[in-house]
Amino acid sequence: MLRAMYSGISGLKNFQSKLDVVGNNIANVNTFGYKKGRVTFKDLVSQQVGSASGGNGTTTGGINPKEVGLGGTMATVDNVYNQGAMQNTGRALDVGISGEGFYVTRTEAGFQYTRAGNFYTDNDGNLVTGDGTFLLASLTDTPPAADPTLASVETALTPYDPTAGAPADAYGRIQIPPTAKAVSVAKDGKVSFVDDTGALQVAGYIITANFANNAGLSKTGANNFSESQNSGAPQFGIAGAEGRGTLVSGALEMSNVDLSEEFTEMIVAQRGFQANTRIITTSDEILQELVNLKR
Repeated sequence: MLRAMYSGISGLKNFQSKLDVVGNNIANVNTFGYKKGRVTFKDLVSQQVGSASGGNGTTTGGINPKEVGLGGTMATVDNVYNQGAMQNTGRALDVGISGEGFYVTRTEAGFQYTRAGNFYTDNDGNLVTGDGTFLLASLTDTPPAADPTLASVETALTPYDPTAGAPADAYGRIQIPPTAKAVSVAKDGKVSFVDDTGALQVAGYIITANFANNAGLSKTGANNFSESQNSGAPQFGIAGAEGRGTLVSGALEMSNVDLSEEFTEMIVAQRGFQANTRIITTSDEILQELVNLKR
């Protein structure tokens, strides 16, 4: 009876965690680039009441083990990286990723990665995310083979005239002059604009990063992910190359949360919670009967 009671308690904790994850998914149903979470469970431990035997092969057969489970526990909290639907906005600096990859932003704590593509320009013309972090970019469509470091991307890229020849490769941040007109972003991440003389200029190429194991990334808040020991090192490059997704200007990737699925999971968690409370109350009633045996 006490085993059943403690098993019920473990079940209550599990389904409370499931409700927490479902609630967070629903809260972010309209968050650009959000990837939903999922909880899985596993049994906790089993107490062996009787061991298995193989029999003697002539008069008796084998006997299966006798084990009583002692509850469950949370196995994983996964991030599901299915592609979210694209929402058309018509704004040139709203750029969604169609396929694999993450935008790379530079912060004081290191590189951060995001799928949210609502970009802006600051007072100096730098291309930034909604919270003001710089996007990692390359001067040309053939970025250096060496991975960038924080120190190597502190300066802005210098726009160049593509008819005059491309300068040396470099990593940096994209800067769009205040006099720029007709800013556009191509599917390979090339940011172009028309300058005040009417000439076409290329401000740079938005870099994206791939990981061997997306599920190993850590959520750091503000639509950002960070590298972990199980995600693998980021592979930087141009969108559309080496398995990276292409960019879609004028559209944003929506959250991949499916409300019908989340509400169903909410019902499952609620009923599971109720069932485990019944285990506790039933065990309590039996304990009460035992107490009342001697009056």
